[in-house]
Amino acid sequence: MYLWILYLSSVYQRLSQLLNEIDGGTAVKRHCGADPHRAVTELIDLSTVDVILISNYHCMMALPYITEHTGFTGTVYATEPTVQIGRLLMEELVNFIERVPKAQSASLWKNKDIQRLLPSPLKDAVEVSTWRRCYTMQEVNSALSKIQLVGYSQKIELFGAVQVTPLSSGYALGSSNWIIQSHYEKVSYVSGSSLLTTHPQPMDQASLKNSDVLILTGLTQIPTANPDGMVGEFCSNLALTVRNGGNVLVPCYPSGVIYDLLECLYQYIDSAGLSNIPFYFISPVANSSLEFSQIFAEWLCHNKQSKVYLPEPPFPHAELIQTNKLKHYPSIHGDFSNDFRQPCVVFTGHPSLRFGDVVHFMELWGKSSLNTVIFTEPDFSYLEALAPYQPLAMKCIYCPIDTRLNFIQVSKLLKEVQPLHVVCPEQYTQPPPAQSHRMDLMIDCQPPAMSYRRAEVLALPFKRRYEKIEIMPELADSLVPMEIKPGISLATVSAVLHTKDNKHVLQPPPRPTQPTSGKKRKRVSDDIPDCKAVKPLLSGSIPVEQFVQTLEKHGFSDIKVEDTPKGHIVLLQEAETLIQIEEDSTHIICDNDEMLRVRLRDLVLKFLQKF
Repeated sequence: MYLWILYLSSVYQRLSQLLNEIDGGTAVKRHCGADPHRAVTELIDLSTVDVILISNYHCMMALPYITEHTGFTGTVYATEPTVQIGRLLMEELVNFIERVPKAQSASLWKNKDIQRLLPSPLKDAVEVSTWRRCYTMQEVNSALSKIQLVGYSQKIELFGAVQVTPLSSGYALGSSNWIIQSHYEKVSYVSGSSLLTTHPQPMDQASLKNSDVLILTGLTQIPTANPDGMVGEFCSNLALTVRNGGNVLVPCYPSGVIYDLLECLYQYIDSAGLSNIPFYFISPVANSSLEFSQIFAEWLCHNKQSKVYLPEPPFPHAELIQTNKLKHYPSIHGDFSNDFRQPCVVFTGHPSLRFGDVVHFMELWGKSSLNTVIFTEPDFSYLEALAPYQPLAMKCIYCPIDTRLNFIQVSKLLKEVQPLHVVCPEQYTQPPPAQSHRMDLMIDCQPPAMSYRRAEVLALPFKRRYEKIEIMPELADSLVPMEIKPGISLATVSAVLHTKDNKHVLQPPPRPTQPTSGKKRKRVSDDIPDCKAVKPLLSGSIPVEQFVQTLEKHGFSDIKVEDTPKGHIVLLQEAETLIQIEEDSTHIICDNDEMLRVRLRDLVLKFLQKF
């Protein structure tokens, strides 16, 4: 159960990467055409998976491919903001893809002989033959209907075998780390977490303590960049461009970092003299995204929660909308065409620059050096994203804002929570290839982290040694403990072990059946065997010297003692008898003399306690 759940969570992280990574002109195909479960199905039949845990809304972009096309019939767990914002991201993706004309379709280019003749990076693409069309909104709704909503610190029983608990990871609205534990073992899955003070609830670190295994993934993709410094650079470049009469284009997702950017701009507008500059947010889900951010108050940090009770909107973009400084539109058509004026700042998607309204603005503003495009999403190489638009006159600024854990923060976190073992991707255990001298850009912990590669099966370094068994109250009342050492008492138990749904209960044994006269039909309970008289249990050790003295007092002579690796052997040479004394057993071996064996047994029992 552990490995299924953990593996699928890791799969979702990888599926998210499949939807986020970009290779120049292949963006549309990578986002919508790749078969995201190919690597998974080679290892596992997804129809046999019971549970999928979703860490954040970026990790659920491929969910319809799994729930609708693999025979998966299990349960998916996620928080409410993760589901609702994930729906918005998928709805925007589907909307963008449906705008692309499909008058013709081509598939011959998937042939390997033809593929190698294509320009890079198409010729270097992986598993081209498995690329598929993007899912539909019908499939999105069907996939989301299979999700069961959970809250932070809510304990969820899985078939009685383990308990899973979501914890706030501090990265995005509703983002979660997961605790997977039995009564005696604990596994923590940490993915996409942040220790910075942003709009989500802060990361819950205390609950990660005492983990047998901590599985770590989803660290920052730009460990050398400071998010606060990037935000400051973003604002200054934006202001500089607008003052010079140019326009600013910000390719972005409709949720997440955009909330923080709008909040920073809210505080920066007046001091930078941008009060008269319009800000446009263009997305099919722009209105829903801005509204959702204001109603998920219980998932926000304390400062934003407290504003709700004043009452004030948690995010300042509500005031920007009221004062007409921020306007949002579903597309560039309709009302936007009438309201559009320059210079301006436009937030729109998709960050890959391959589809969505951002393509229109790249074509519109790309020929003027007065305009600037500012990249804030770390998921894409901005050079590859810009490749099809070259030559490009507009300025390009790269200000990646990634609030996820960096290696310094991870080292501090691991020292605080002190897991027995750490498991992480191989890339985290060595410096980046381009910066091989940066030993600080890798995980350093004791004992050294266990690393894994993609599609590698890993055995976690612990075994289940104990199971919890409950005892019925009436059975507990019948126990009579006996003290064998100061502070230590024992009691014998005769009971029936009842096991169901991985829960074990000791119940009182059945009462002996009473003899009945006449012929009566047997009941089911009559088939239960009668409870036999319980033999006393023995405890203690046999001191060899005292035992030999006792034998001599009872008339035994010619006694010889030999030491063995496990204990002692007492030889009664005259009686041709051997007594083998070990730590956990005692054997009396004599030749067809039952009376002698019983006599020696009674002498041995004098040194043992009976229960």
